Amino acid sequence: MKSRKNLLRAATATAAVLAVTGLSACGAAKTDSSSSSGGSDTVTIAVPSWVGAEANGAVAKYLLENELDTEVELTQLDESVAIDGLNSGKVDAVLEDWGGAPDKIKRYVEDKKSVVEGGDLGVTGHIGWFVPKYLVDEHPDITDWENLNKYSDLFRTAESGNKGQLLEGSPSYTTNDDAIIENLDLDFKTVYAGSEAAQITQIKEDYKAKKPFITYWWTPQWLNAQVDLVEVKLPEYKEGCDADPKKVACGYAQTPLQKYFNADFAKDGGEAARFLKNFNWTAEQQNEVAAMIADKKMSSAKAAETWVKANEDVWKAWLA
Repeated sequence: MKSRKNLLRAATATAAVLAVTGLSACGAAKTDSSSSSGGSDTVTIAVPSWVGAEANGAVAKYLLENELDTEVELTQLDESVAIDGLNSGKVDAVLEDWGGAPDKIKRYVEDKKSVVEGGDLGVTGHIGWFVPKYLVDEHPDITDWENLNKYSDLFRTAESGNKGQLLEGSPSYTTNDDAIIENLDLDFKTVYAGSEAAQITQIKEDYKAKKPFITYWWTPQWLNAQVDLVEVKLPEYKEGCDADPKKVACGYAQTPLQKYFNADFAKDGGEAARFLKNFNWTAEQQNEVAAMIADKKMSSAKAAETWVKANEDVWKAWLA
Protein backbone atom coordinates (compact mmCIF):
# COMPACT_ATOMS: atom_id res chain seq x y z
CA MET A 1 0.00 0.00 0.00
CA LYS A 2 7.09 4.57 0.81
CA SER A 3 7.47 4.79 1.84
CA ARG A 4 6.09 3.36 4.77
CA LYS A 5 9.54 4.28 6.03
CA ASN A 6 8.33 7.79 6.17
CA LEU A 7 4.96 7.06 7.60
CA LEU A 8 4.56 8.35 11.05
CA ARG A 9 1.72 6.52 12.68
CA ALA A 10 2.72 3.13 14.06
CA ALA A 11 0.91 0.22 12.45
CA THR A 12 -1.91 -1.32 14.44
CA ALA A 13 -0.48 -4.11 16.59
CA THR A 14 -2.78 -6.88 15.54
CA ALA A 15 -2.02 -10.20 13.91
CA ALA A 16 -4.55 -12.22 11.93
CA VAL A 17 -4.21 -15.95 11.45
CA LEU A 18 -5.76 -16.85 8.10
CA ALA A 19 -5.76 -19.81 5.74
CA VAL A 20 -3.49 -19.35 2.74
CA THR A 21 -6.05 -20.54 0.25
CA GLY A 22 -8.74 -18.36 1.78
CA LEU A 23 -6.96 -15.11 0.98
CA SER A 24 -7.26 -12.88 -2.02
CA ALA A 25 -5.82 -9.43 -1.45
CA CYS A 26 -4.60 -10.15 2.05
CA GLY A 27 -1.60 -11.90 3.50
CA ALA A 28 -1.06 -15.62 3.91
CA ALA A 29 -1.20 -17.72 7.03
CA LYS A 30 0.83 -19.40 9.72
CA THR A 31 -0.34 -22.57 11.39
CA ASP A 32 1.92 -22.52 14.46
CA SER A 33 4.43 -20.21 16.08
CA SER A 34 7.59 -22.28 15.62
CA SER A 35 10.64 -20.61 14.12
CA SER A 36 13.77 -21.99 12.56
CA SER A 37 15.80 -19.65 14.72
CA GLY A 38 14.19 -21.26 17.73
CA GLY A 39 15.16 -24.79 16.83
CA SER A 40 12.57 -25.89 14.27
CA ASP A 41 13.34 -26.79 10.65
CA THR A 42 10.47 -24.51 9.60
CA VAL A 43 11.16 -21.06 8.17
CA THR A 44 8.64 -18.47 9.30
CA ILE A 45 8.03 -15.50 7.00
CA ALA A 46 5.89 -12.55 8.07
CA VAL A 47 3.48 -11.25 5.43
CA PRO A 48 1.91 -7.77 5.80
CA SER A 49 -1.70 -7.40 4.72
CA TRP A 50 -1.26 -6.22 1.13
CA VAL A 51 -1.16 -8.43 -1.90
CA GLY A 52 2.31 -7.45 -3.10
CA ALA A 53 3.73 -8.80 0.16
CA GLU A 54 1.60 -11.91 -0.24
CA ALA A 55 3.16 -12.44 -3.66
CA ASN A 56 6.65 -12.27 -2.14
CA GLY A 57 5.78 -14.83 0.50
CA ALA A 58 4.01 -17.20 -1.84
CA VAL A 59 6.89 -17.38 -4.33
CA ALA A 60 9.50 -17.71 -1.57
CA LYS A 61 7.49 -20.49 0.07
CA TYR A 62 7.02 -22.40 -3.18
CA LEU A 63 10.71 -22.32 -4.06
CA LEU A 64 11.96 -23.09 -0.56
CA GLU A 65 9.66 -26.09 -0.29
CA ASN A 66 10.11 -27.43 -3.81
CA GLU A 67 13.75 -26.61 -4.50
CA LEU A 68 15.33 -26.68 -1.03
CA ASP A 69 12.99 -29.12 0.75
CA THR A 70 12.42 -26.55 3.51
CA GLU A 71 9.06 -26.20 5.23
CA VAL A 72 7.72 -22.65 5.28
CA GLU A 73 5.00 -21.02 7.31
CA LEU A 74 3.55 -17.65 6.31
CA THR A 75 2.02 -15.50 9.01
CA GLN A 76 0.06 -12.31 8.43
CA LEU A 77 1.44 -9.61 10.69
CA ASP A 78 1.30 -5.84 10.55
CA GLU A 79 4.65 -4.27 9.76
CA SER A 80 5.59 -3.11 13.26
CA VAL A 81 4.54 -6.39 14.88
CA ALA A 82 6.55 -8.35 12.31
CA ILE A 83 9.71 -6.47 13.32
CA ASP A 84 9.03 -7.40 16.96
CA GLY A 85 8.69 -11.00 15.79
CA LEU A 86 12.13 -10.87 14.20
CA ASN A 87 13.58 -9.63 17.47
CA SER A 88 11.93 -12.39 19.54
CA GLY A 89 12.76 -15.16 17.06
CA LYS A 90 9.12 -16.00 16.34
CA VAL A 91 9.66 -14.70 12.80
CA ASP A 92 12.68 -15.51 10.63
CA ALA A 93 12.18 -13.12 7.72
CA VAL A 94 10.33 -10.01 6.58
CA LEU A 95 10.58 -9.68 2.80
CA GLU A 96 8.93 -6.28 2.31
CA ASP A 97 9.49 -3.57 4.87
CA TRP A 98 8.41 -0.02 4.05
CA GLY A 99 10.17 1.47 7.07
CA GLY A 100 7.06 2.06 9.14
CA ALA A 101 8.85 1.26 12.41
CA PRO A 102 12.20 3.08 12.16
CA ASP A 103 12.71 3.26 15.93
CA LYS A 104 12.37 -0.52 16.25
CA ILE A 105 14.71 -1.14 13.33
CA LYS A 106 17.34 1.06 14.95
CA ARG A 107 16.89 -0.63 18.34
CA TYR A 108 16.99 -4.20 17.06
CA VAL A 109 19.52 -3.81 14.23
CA GLU A 110 21.96 -1.29 15.67
CA ASP A 111 21.58 -1.68 19.43
CA LYS A 112 20.45 -5.24 20.22
CA LYS A 113 21.75 -6.75 16.98
CA SER A 114 18.91 -9.29 17.15
CA VAL A 115 17.80 -8.34 13.62
CA VAL A 116 19.98 -7.96 10.53
CA GLU A 117 19.46 -6.28 7.19
CA GLY A 118 18.61 -8.67 4.36
CA GLY A 119 19.15 -6.31 1.42
CA ASP A 120 16.86 -4.75 -1.17
CA LEU A 121 13.78 -6.60 -2.36
CA GLY A 122 14.35 -4.95 -5.74
CA VAL A 123 11.12 -2.96 -5.63
CA THR A 124 10.81 0.77 -4.96
CA GLY A 125 7.65 1.79 -3.18
CA HIS A 126 5.89 5.13 -3.19
CA ILE A 127 2.75 6.39 -1.48
CA GLY A 128 0.73 9.41 -2.54
CA TRP A 129 -2.71 10.84 -3.19
CA PHE A 130 -4.23 9.89 -6.53
CA VAL A 131 -7.23 10.91 -8.62
CA PRO A 132 -8.59 9.30 -11.81
CA LYS A 133 -7.36 10.60 -15.15
CA TYR A 134 -10.88 11.43 -16.34
CA LEU A 135 -11.18 13.88 -13.44
CA VAL A 136 -7.86 15.50 -14.37
CA ASP A 137 -9.07 15.86 -17.96
CA GLU A 138 -12.05 17.81 -16.65
CA HIS A 139 -10.14 19.81 -14.02
CA PRO A 140 -6.45 19.97 -15.02
CA ASP A 141 -5.37 21.98 -11.97
CA ILE A 142 -6.75 19.42 -9.52
CA THR A 143 -3.36 17.69 -9.41
CA ASP A 144 -1.89 20.56 -7.35
CA TRP A 145 -2.66 20.31 -3.63
CA GLU A 146 -3.11 24.06 -3.44
CA ASN A 147 -6.24 23.72 -5.58
CA LEU A 148 -7.83 20.80 -3.72
CA ASN A 149 -10.07 22.90 -1.48
CA LYS A 150 -11.64 24.40 -4.59
CA TYR A 151 -12.85 20.92 -5.50
CA SER A 152 -13.50 19.40 -2.07
CA ASP A 153 -17.26 19.35 -2.61
CA LEU A 154 -16.75 16.90 -5.49
CA PHE A 155 -15.44 14.36 -3.00
CA ARG A 156 -18.08 14.64 -0.27
CA THR A 157 -19.66 11.39 0.90
CA ALA A 158 -22.01 10.35 3.68
CA GLU A 159 -18.95 9.31 5.68
CA SER A 160 -17.02 12.55 5.18
CA GLY A 161 -19.93 14.92 5.79
CA ASN A 162 -19.25 18.48 4.66
CA LYS A 163 -15.62 17.72 3.86
CA GLY A 164 -14.09 15.95 0.91
CA GLN A 165 -13.36 12.25 1.40
CA LEU A 166 -9.79 11.00 1.14
CA LEU A 167 -10.22 7.25 0.70
CA GLU A 168 -7.85 5.16 2.78
CA GLY A 169 -7.26 1.40 2.89
CA SER A 170 -6.67 -0.63 6.04
CA PRO A 171 -6.55 1.17 9.40
CA SER A 172 -3.40 -0.86 10.10
CA TYR A 173 -1.45 0.97 7.39
CA THR A 174 0.73 3.79 8.61
CA THR A 175 -0.06 7.13 7.04
CA ASN A 176 0.68 10.84 7.45
CA ASP A 177 -2.59 11.88 5.85
CA ASP A 178 -4.42 13.30 8.87
CA ALA A 179 -1.43 15.49 9.69
CA ILE A 180 -1.03 16.55 6.06
CA ILE A 181 -4.70 17.55 5.88
CA GLU A 182 -4.49 19.55 9.10
CA ASN A 183 -1.16 21.24 8.42
CA LEU A 184 -2.02 22.17 4.83
CA ASP A 185 -5.46 23.36 5.98
CA LEU A 186 -7.29 21.09 3.54
CA ASP A 187 -11.05 20.66 3.66
CA PHE A 188 -10.83 16.87 3.65
CA LYS A 189 -11.39 13.90 5.95
CA THR A 190 -9.76 10.46 5.87
CA VAL A 191 -12.28 7.62 5.49
CA TYR A 192 -11.09 4.01 5.76
CA ALA A 193 -12.38 1.29 3.44
CA GLY A 194 -11.18 -1.29 5.96
CA SER A 195 -8.71 -3.31 3.87
CA GLU A 196 -6.76 -3.24 0.65
CA ALA A 197 -9.40 -5.43 -0.99
CA ALA A 198 -12.25 -3.12 0.09
CA GLN A 199 -10.33 -0.08 -1.11
CA ILE A 200 -9.73 -1.70 -4.49
CA THR A 201 -13.43 -2.57 -4.78
CA GLN A 202 -14.39 1.05 -4.08
CA ILE A 203 -11.85 2.40 -6.55
CA LYS A 204 -13.03 0.04 -9.28
CA GLU A 205 -16.68 0.88 -8.68
CA ASP A 206 -16.07 4.64 -8.71
CA TYR A 207 -13.78 4.39 -11.72
CA LYS A 208 -16.33 2.40 -13.72
CA ALA A 209 -19.02 4.97 -12.89
CA LYS A 210 -16.57 7.83 -13.60
CA LYS A 211 -17.21 9.31 -10.18
CA PRO A 212 -14.81 11.82 -8.64
CA PHE A 213 -12.57 10.29 -5.97
CA ILE A 214 -9.23 10.93 -4.33
CA THR A 215 -7.38 8.13 -2.58
CA TYR A 216 -4.29 7.27 -0.61
CA TRP A 217 -2.56 4.87 -3.00
CA TRP A 218 0.80 3.38 -3.78
CA THR A 219 3.11 1.84 -6.29
CA PRO A 220 3.82 -0.88 -7.12
CA GLN A 221 0.23 -2.11 -7.27
CA TRP A 222 -1.28 -4.48 -9.83
CA LEU A 223 -4.46 -2.41 -10.19
CA ASN A 224 -2.46 0.43 -11.75
CA ALA A 225 -2.41 -1.53 -15.00
CA GLN A 226 -6.22 -1.42 -15.11
CA VAL A 227 -7.10 2.08 -13.92
CA ASP A 228 -5.46 5.32 -15.00
CA LEU A 229 -4.66 7.30 -11.86
CA VAL A 230 -2.73 10.55 -11.59
CA GLU A 231 -0.81 11.59 -8.50
CA VAL A 232 -1.67 14.87 -6.78
CA LYS A 233 1.45 16.94 -6.16
CA LEU A 234 1.83 17.44 -2.43
CA PRO A 235 4.68 19.61 -1.09
CA GLU A 236 7.94 17.94 -2.05
CA TYR A 237 9.33 15.35 0.33
CA LYS A 238 12.64 16.35 1.90
CA GLU A 239 14.61 14.30 4.38
CA GLY A 240 13.26 14.94 7.86
CA CYS A 241 10.04 16.65 6.78
CA ASP A 242 8.10 13.83 8.40
CA ALA A 243 10.19 13.65 11.57
CA ASP A 244 7.43 15.04 13.80
CA PRO A 245 4.17 13.12 13.23
CA LYS A 246 2.08 16.14 14.20
CA LYS A 247 3.85 18.57 11.89
CA VAL A 248 4.01 16.62 8.63
CA ALA A 249 3.18 18.91 5.69
CA CYS A 250 4.96 17.14 2.86
CA GLY A 251 4.41 14.25 0.50
CA TYR A 252 5.90 10.77 0.69
CA ALA A 253 9.35 9.61 -0.37
CA GLN A 254 10.45 7.03 -2.89
CA THR A 255 11.56 3.99 -0.86
CA PRO A 256 13.61 0.95 -1.88
CA LEU A 257 11.79 -1.83 -0.02
CA GLN A 258 13.96 -3.80 2.39
CA LYS A 259 14.27 -7.33 3.75
CA TYR A 260 15.12 -8.08 7.38
CA PHE A 261 16.03 -11.35 9.11
CA ASN A 262 16.28 -12.64 12.62
CA ALA A 263 20.02 -12.55 13.36
CA ASP A 264 20.23 -16.21 14.40
CA PHE A 265 18.38 -17.29 11.27
CA ALA A 266 20.66 -15.20 9.06
CA LYS A 267 23.69 -16.86 10.68
CA ASP A 268 22.47 -20.46 11.01
CA GLY A 269 19.70 -20.71 8.42
CA GLY A 270 21.92 -22.27 5.78
CA GLU A 271 20.54 -22.58 2.25
CA ALA A 272 17.19 -21.08 3.23
CA ALA A 273 18.80 -17.91 4.59
CA ARG A 274 21.05 -17.58 1.53
CA PHE A 275 18.06 -18.03 -0.76
CA LEU A 276 16.07 -15.28 0.98
CA LYS A 277 19.06 -12.94 0.88
CA ASN A 278 19.24 -13.55 -2.87
CA PHE A 279 15.46 -13.12 -3.37
CA ASN A 280 15.21 -10.02 -5.54
CA TRP A 281 12.67 -9.19 -8.23
CA THR A 282 11.09 -6.27 -10.03
CA ALA A 283 7.87 -4.42 -9.38
CA GLU A 284 6.52 -5.84 -12.65
CA GLN A 285 7.25 -9.40 -11.54
CA GLN A 286 5.65 -8.82 -8.16
CA ASN A 287 2.59 -7.26 -9.80
CA GLU A 288 2.24 -10.26 -12.11
CA VAL A 289 1.85 -12.62 -9.16
CA ALA A 290 -0.25 -10.15 -7.18
CA ALA A 291 -2.71 -9.79 -10.06
CA MET A 292 -3.10 -13.56 -10.30
CA ILE A 293 -4.05 -13.63 -6.61
CA ALA A 294 -6.20 -10.53 -6.28
CA ASP A 295 -7.66 -10.12 -9.77
CA LYS A 296 -7.75 -13.65 -11.20
CA LYS A 297 -8.62 -15.09 -7.77
CA MET A 298 -5.95 -17.79 -7.83
CA SER A 299 -4.76 -19.18 -4.53
CA SER A 300 -1.40 -17.84 -3.44
CA ALA A 301 0.15 -21.26 -3.96
CA LYS A 302 -1.22 -21.64 -7.49
CA ALA A 303 -0.14 -18.13 -8.48
CA ALA A 304 3.37 -18.81 -7.18
CA GLU A 305 3.56 -22.14 -9.03
CA THR A 306 2.37 -20.53 -12.26
CA TRP A 307 4.95 -17.75 -12.04
CA VAL A 308 7.81 -20.04 -11.02
CA LYS A 309 7.22 -22.40 -13.93
CA ALA A 310 7.33 -19.49 -16.38
CA ASN A 311 10.34 -17.67 -14.91
CA GLU A 312 13.07 -20.20 -14.19
CA ASP A 313 15.66 -17.79 -15.61
CA VAL A 314 14.81 -15.33 -12.83
CA TRP A 315 14.68 -17.52 -9.72
CA LYS A 316 17.55 -19.86 -10.54
CA ALA A 317 19.93 -17.07 -9.52
CA TRP A 318 18.32 -16.94 -6.09
CA LEU A 319 19.46 -20.50 -5.41
CA ALA A 320 23.13 -19.77 -6.09
